[in-house]
Amino acid sequence: SEAVAPVPTSAARQRILDSAYELFSRRGVRAVGIDEVITNASVAKATLYRHFGSKDALVLAFLQQREQLWTRNWVEAEARRRGDKPEEQLLAVFDLFDEWFRKDDFEGCSFINVLLEMNDRESVVGKASAEHLTTFRSIIRTLAEEAELRDPDQFAHSWHILMKGSIVAAGEGDTDAARRAQAMGRLLIAEHR
Repeated sequence: SEAVAPVPTSAARQRILDSAYELFSRRGVRAVGIDEVITNASVAKATLYRHFGSKDALVLAFLQQREQLWTRNWVEAEARRRGDKPEEQLLAVFDLFDEWFRKDDFEGCSFINVLLEMNDRESVVGKASAEHLTTFRSIIRTLAEEAELRDPDQFAHSWHILMKGSIVAAGEGDTDAARRAQAMGRLLIAEHR
């Protein structure tokens, strides 16, 4: 067989993480084994373990990347871009979700999926998933504060329930879930003005 030149460490780590991101996002953490991640990333098993140490460590890195790419770079940034005022930005979250729910590759919320898959909120991965969900709720709380809504913490908890509920409903096949949640969101905003 032909010898393959070694891949630089940072490039190999990123390929592993990209592979895990693609597979875990689409199919979940439990359904994807380390060997599949390795094959998809075209690296040796030793390379994966040198960078991540365990599957849990890889899942934690995946969740961190998901927060950056999905939560921060897509939902938060795009909602802020689409609305001039904080209330419009809050409602824009559901416009984004509406587009997302209608995509053929809609995969649901990785944080919810991993939390439910682990079935253990006290595990390292379960705690990390819950913390990433808390990060999203803090973004909503900040928007509520900027909109000068009453009791922004309570508002953020309720808004987050609408978000998570719409994602689960979309997973059940309700492609109009974001529109329904947005209508309820308008009422929630009015209640907290």
